[in-house]
This record gives sequence, C-alpha cells and structure tokens, in this order.
Amino acid sequence: MKEKVARLSYSERVKIELLLTQKIKPSRIAVQLGRHKSTISNELARLPKGNYDSLLANCDAVGKSSNRRSQKSRINQWPKLKDLVVEKLGLQWSPEQISHFTRTRHISEKEMQISHESIYLYVYINPNPELKKSLIERLRQRRKFRGNVRRGADKRSTIKDAVRIDERPAEVIGRQIPGHWEGDLIMGKERNSAIGTLVERTTRAIIIVHLKGRTATDVRKAFEKEFKNIPKEMKLTMTYDNGTEMAQHKLFTKNTKIAVYFAHPYSPWERPTNENSNGLIRGYFPKGTDFSTISKKELKRVQNELNERPRKTLNWRTPKEVFEEFILKKMDEVLIN
Repeated sequence: MKEKVARLSYSERVKIELLLTQKIKPSRIAVQLGRHKSTISNELARLPKGNYDSLLANCDAVGKSSNRRSQKSRINQWPKLKDLVVEKLGLQWSPEQISHFTRTRHISEKEMQISHESIYLYVYINPNPELKKSLIERLRQRRKFRGNVRRGADKRSTIKDAVRIDERPAEVIGRQIPGHWEGDLIMGKERNSAIGTLVERTTRAIIIVHLKGRTATDVRKAFEKEFKNIPKEMKLTMTYDNGTEMAQHKLFTKNTKIAVYFAHPYSPWERPTNENSNGLIRGYFPKGTDFSTISKKELKRVQNELNERPRKTLNWRTPKEVFEEFILKKMDEVLIN
C-alpha cells in the first residue's frame, strides 16, 4: 500500500534516533513507524553509519526540499557550515559566538563565515515548522520570538546582620582584580529542590553547586567545599542576594576567609554577572526542573561546557582560560615576592 506521506517528519526522525540507541534493527523501526523498510534505510544513509542525528538529518532533508528563499541562504548552500552551526547551537552557543568562531577559525574559508543575524534568520524564518521548533529549542533561551524579556523582582526575604553592598571594596566594581564572586540559588520544580551558582566577576568562571538540601547549613557546607580547592588569592569577596539560605554567612566567612556582602532587597541588577550566568544555566535546566534528579556529574558537565564557551566580554576567550591565567599570574607574584 502506497504511503500517504512520503517524507519523514522531524518527530519520526527523533523516534528513529531513539530506537537506534536501543539497538533496534532498521526493519523493526520501519514496522514501528508504519514505514517501508527502504524509507528507513535511505534515511539512515543520510549520515555516516553509527552517527545518526535526527536534527542533522532533518536539516539535510529540509535543505534539499525547502523553498527558493531558504535555498539561497549560505547555511543551506554549504552543508559543512550547516553542520557546524547546528552542532554549536546544540552546545548552547549563541549565534554571535558561532559567528565569531567561523570568522576566526575559518579565515581562509569564506563559505564557512556567517553573521549572527543570518543564523537567527535561519532559525526564526525557517519554512519548516518542525525544524524551526527544534532549532529554537537549541537556543539558550528558547524564545519563540527575538527580544529581551524583563526579569521579575527578587522577592526573597532580607538576611539578618547583612553587610550591605555599599561597604564592599571599591575594587570589586572595576573587575580589574579577580577573586570577587557573586552567588545565588536556582530553584527547582515547586521550589522543592535547588542548585547553587557561584560566578567570578572578572573571569566569568562559573561553579554549579550540587545541594543535598536548601537549609542554611546545607548551602554553607556545599559552598565551602567548592571553594576549598581554589587559591586564596582568587577568593576575596562574595556578593549574595537576600535568601535566608545564606543565614550562616558569618560562619562561612570564618571558614573560608571570604567576606560576604548582600545586595539591597529587590535589586538583582546589583549582581549582574550572576544573573546572566543563571540565565545561561537555565538554558540547560529550564523552569520546572527537579534538581533532586540531576546528578552532580551532570551539573559539572554543564559547568565545564559553560566555562569552555568563548565570551565576547572576554575578547572571545573562555572563562576557563582567563581564570587559569590569573591563577598562574598570582603564583608567579608569590614566587617573586
């Protein structure tokens, strides 16, 4: 019997990828999808054997069948460029980061260079609804439309005996001297779970903290453990919001020698680096995530991925590179003195 719909949909390709990971044979996949076995075998031939990726396969299919406007785009004209863009989007790179990467790493290959606006156009003006949706899901913020979204006010309570940000050393503002951190929690589903986030202001290095619980003791111990292996020269102050989970800030300072300062109530903009970093982390763990099901290993994988992503504010270097450079510099200063 002739199939009504000849072309595979993106959802079918996702199912194919899933079934392949379960070691299901192509002939059985065809039966489960109600497709002819030749349809599945031809689909698997799109990519190298053993490396089937539903999104890449869908991009390839749409690139060959989409309208003339889409065909004229640089991404659809150069498969190698398309694969690179899709790969980096999958790693939560922004279109601007991808654009800079193509310009600096492919200087002699003009066909591999693309502007960030062209990438956004490819994503948001894609003629295939399913492919458009899958590409948007690979963007960090997963917005259906481009544009800024105003953050809500920080509604958490004030902290007892808080030393306000006004008393923080002036050197913190300039970001010239490393070792000054910002901290916060990201709440999970129904606020029953959470992870801690710590970010160094100068280098933008991020630490994602696995938490056993949300009590002040749980948070203090977890933060202390993360700072334990960081050189003392790189841990001077921490600016926090007004969450009661930091109620043991005095004991934290005693154990780590890190002075803690608190932002004013309802003023998340006083911790801009942390707010931005939390947004990046939300790209991996959207609202509604139950962090009690996320392992420490997975959190560290995301942490490493973020710290190895080039940043425009760091002249396209990575937080890891800049942070390690400062550590070496501090060590040299100690040796000289």
